[in-house]
Amino acid sequence: MAATALALLPALLALSACASSAAAPGGGGGDYTVMTWAPSATGSDDRPGVTALAEAIGRDVDTKGGMHGGKLRVITCNDHNTAAGATACVRQAVDAKVVAVVGSYSQYADSFMPVLESAGIPYIGGYGLSGPEFSSPLSYPVAGGTPALIAGSGRQLVAAGCRSVAVIRPDTPAGDTLTTYLASALQPDGVAMVDVKVPDKTADFGGTVSKAVNGDQRGGCVTNALGPEQTLKLLDAYRQLNPRHTLFGSVIGSVQQSVIDSTGGANGPLNGTYATGWYPPESAHVWDTLRSEAGGDPRIVTSDLAVQTTWVAYQVLIQAADRLNSAGKPLTAKDLRAQLDSGDTLDTGGVTPALSWGQTDMLPSAQSPRLVNTWVTFQQVQDGKLAQQQSGFVDVRWVLTGGKPPQ
Repeated sequence: MAATALALLPALLALSACASSAAAPGGGGGDYTVMTWAPSATGSDDRPGVTALAEAIGRDVDTKGGMHGGKLRVITCNDHNTAAGATACVRQAVDAKVVAVVGSYSQYADSFMPVLESAGIPYIGGYGLSGPEFSSPLSYPVAGGTPALIAGSGRQLVAAGCRSVAVIRPDTPAGDTLTTYLASALQPDGVAMVDVKVPDKTADFGGTVSKAVNGDQRGGCVTNALGPEQTLKLLDAYRQLNPRHTLFGSVIGSVQQSVIDSTGGANGPLNGTYATGWYPPESAHVWDTLRSEAGGDPRIVTSDLAVQTTWVAYQVLIQAADRLNSAGKPLTAKDLRAQLDSGDTLDTGGVTPALSWGQTDMLPSAQSPRLVNTWVTFQQVQDGKLAQQQSGFVDVRWVLTGGKPPQ
C-alpha cells in the first residue's frame, strides 16, 4: 500500500502520466474506447504489467478483426498509487467517453468510483483492493478479493490438520475485516485464530514471526496476507527463526511465483507452502492465451494475480460486446451495463467458473453485494513451483455470508 504522504502529490503529476496506446486518437467512427489504469514507477506496489497487457490485448483484438465491428482503442493511465492520481485517471476516462474501465489495479476506489457512477461507466474486473469495488452497482468484479482468499486459506489449513492459525495481515481497516472471514472459516472445526497485525512501515519482522509461530507447536499454522514486498521481509525473519513444526500458508498475491523464485525456489522457505488463489496455477493450460498475448514482454508477469485479473476482465468485455453485437444492439456504456446485469453467464475458458452479475448471483451481504465469484483454488509450492493441491474450485460463499459449511 502507498504511504500516506504520496497522496499529497499534485494531480498534475498524475495527469502527465496518462497516455493513449493501442490506437490513434479520435476513437470515433466505429472505434470503441476503454481505459485501464495501475501504478507504475512509484516504488510501491507497482503493476506495470496490467497496463502493458491491456495494450497488448487491444492490439491482438484489432489484429483479429476488432470488437463489435470496430476497433478497440485502449488508453492507459498511471495512478501513481495516490488518490490524486486515481482522480486524474478517472477524469481522463470520462473525457474520453470510454465504454468501460477494464482490468485496473488501484486502492483508491473511494476516489474514482463516484465519478464513474456519475458518468454511467462500468468498472469491469478491478483487482478488488477497496470496498466500493464490491458494493458499487457499476462494478463487475471477476474475483472474490482478499475476503475470498483468506476464507479459502482458512479452509485449506483446516483440511491440512491445523489446530490454530495465526494470520499475519496489514494493520488497516481492510486488514481488520480479514479476521472476521478467517474466524468464520475456522470456527466450525474449533480451530483457534491468532491476529498478528503489521503496521505499514514495519521493517523488523522478527517479533511478528515469533508471535505468529508462538513456540512452534505441532498443529500450529500461519497464513500470510501481506503484500509481496512485505512478504519478502517476513520470509527473511521466518527463515532465521527456522520453525520445524509450524505449517506456513498464504494467499496468492502475497506469495506468487516471483516471490518463491527470489527466496530460493525448491530450496527456500516457501517450498511446501499451502496457497489459496482465485485462479488455477499459472502453469495450467487455461493461461496459454494469456502467455501468447504477453508476447515475452518483461513487464507482463503472467503469474501475477493482477495481470491475470486484467486478462479475465478483458475476456468479459469482449464476450459481452459480442453478445450485444449478435443482438444488434450498440456498444455503449449503458448497453454494456445492461448486458452485464442481464444474468447471462460469461465463460472465461476455465480460469473461473462462469461469471454473471444478475440479481440472483449477488452475495447476500451489505458490505460486498457485488462479490459474485466466491470460488477459490487450493495450491501448494512443490519443487519450487505453484501447483494444484486440490483439483477444481472450492466455493467459500458460506464463509463470506456467515453460514454453515455444506454437508
